[in-house]
Order: sequence, then C-alpha cells, then structure tokens
Amino acid sequence: MTRLSVNINKIATLRNSRGGAVPSVKDATINCQKFGAQGITIHPRPDERHITRKDVYEIKPLITTEFNIEGYPSKDFLKMVMEVRADQVTLVPDTHYQLTSDHGWDTWKNLGFLKDVISELKENGIRTSIFVDANPSMIEGAAETKTDRIELYTEPYASLYPINRSKAIEPFVEAAKVADSLEIDVNAGHDLNLENLNYMFKHIPNLKEVSIGHALIADALYLGLETTIQKYLECLK
Repeated sequence: MTRLSVNINKIATLRNSRGGAVPSVKDATINCQKFGAQGITIHPRPDERHITRKDVYEIKPLITTEFNIEGYPSKDFLKMVMEVRADQVTLVPDTHYQLTSDHGWDTWKNLGFLKDVISELKENGIRTSIFVDANPSMIEGAAETKTDRIELYTEPYASLYPINRSKAIEPFVEAAKVADSLEIDVNAGHDLNLENLNYMFKHIPNLKEVSIGHALIADALYLGLETTIQKYLECLK
C-alpha cells in the first residue's frame, strides 16, 4: 500500500497572506485525516512564511495518522522535531530563503553530516528520509547514512510526463530498484498531481508514501477537500 500524506503548507500560506487564523491549519489537519489522508506533511521554514513553529506544536496533538516534518536539519529544526516526536523527518538541502525544494542532497559530499543527524533522530525514535534526485549514486550514498527511507524528488518526472511519460518514469524506476536492492524504502514528492500520480504508482511497486501539497490544495479549491483527497487515493489503487 502506498500512503498519501497531505502537505498543508499552502493552507498556512493563504492564512498568512491575510493574517489571523483563517483558513485554519488545525482544521485542515483534522479534516485531511477525516477524509482519508494517511499522513500530514509540513515543511516549516526559518522565515515562517507558511507553517510556523507555533503550528508545529499545535498540530501534533491532532495527528491520528502520521506526522511527517520536512526541513533542513539545523539545530533549531532538530530540536523542534524531537520535542514534538515527529513520526518521520524528511531531510531536505534547502537554503534559508529557498522558494521551494528544487534538488536532492549530494549524499556523498554531505555524508558525515547526514550520518550524524540521522543517528540523532534514530536515537529519538524518529524514522528518517533523505530527499534525493533519481540518481543511483546519490541513493548509494544515502544507504551509507543508515537512513530508513529516501524521498525521490519528482519534479523532473512531472515536467517530462506530458511530453513522454515512459521516458519520464525511467530514471525513477531505476532509482527505486537501486533503493530496494539496498533495503531502503522509497517515498516520492514534488509536483505530483491527478494527471501523473497513478502512472508513477503503477511503475514503482515499492513506493511507500507520496507527499502532495500544492496540486492537491489547488484542486481542492474547485473540487472540495474531501472529493480531492478521495481522487488522489484512487490514483494509488
């Protein structure tokens, strides 16, 4: 079974654009799970332009499924995710003011750093995932860190999919095979949507989890949140 984790960052972005508490990130957390999502993902950034530190702590008691927190593993970030006891932490190599994640880790260049971070998270009972490109060498480096999972950065797949879907999926199928051979579980995320999700799901049988935010929340503006989540879940059957 491939789990759907809904990234609710865009709910916070909309709230922050006006100030106040509408739309409610807490209500979104509750409703996404009620409507069938098997996890909640957030990506708190240092500038708090969407999810804030306060959100992180307020969301935690509302989680009935799985809490996945993405971010660059700074000291403050690590302290926060260990205090709230995230179920999974996805490590991303974002710079401080990066608009959105747009590349995976160079796992060999950052091997020592990632090893130390992952060791600390595992000591606190937190499952780890490393955001990587569909590059076998980077996945081999990830294996050296002792991470539990990788998350494949799927924007290249999403961009090529409308032009040549079979070519788009090839490196991701190969990457998933490499991960499987190294006994690392595979997640995926970035620009996955109702058009391209099922094709990826059908070609990567060992896909454990997809994290989807921007497209899902945009679809919900037209379809409603409950209907949208159900449509995404249908893509994973």
